[in-house]
Amino acid sequence: MTRAWILPMLMVLCGSALAAGSLAGGNPGTAVAVLTVFVLLAAVNSPLFFPRSIGAPEARRRSAADGRPVVYWRPGCAYCLRLRVRLGLRARRALWVDIWRDPEGAATVRAANDGNETVPTVVVAGRPYTNPDPAWVRRQLSRTPGSPTG
Repeated sequence: MTRAWILPMLMVLCGSALAAGSLAGGNPGTAVAVLTVFVLLAAVNSPLFFPRSIGAPEARRRSAADGRPVVYWRPGCAYCLRLRVRLGLRARRALWVDIWRDPEGAATVRAANDGNETVPTVVVAGRPYTNPDPAWVRRQLSRTPGSPTG
């Protein structure tokens, strides 16, 4: 679990150091701007930005019951972040599994990607798709029961 927070914490520390340098140089406005940017980057790259992760067995069970896609991801992954941002509010409909917190989820991703932990890996109807187009994932989410168009 601590591994997921390394990148966000480094961003906050670097931003703090740069802001302190700007403040010491007599530029309080620049210091505030720099710190704000780094804190926002840390927040976006933290597990807090993603929907709550569940375990791989529970995600598979729920997906089998209602057909929702399962998204295997990890904090700090730019492609996972891109998928999350492009899905917008629809992201909450998917089932998210953090492979750094769930060894079974990591094993599922390795099995789908020739031993590599390549994320995001999205499983729809039992079939894995590695780094799929976010528009395609949105369409899959629209087809699930309970969605506005599904």
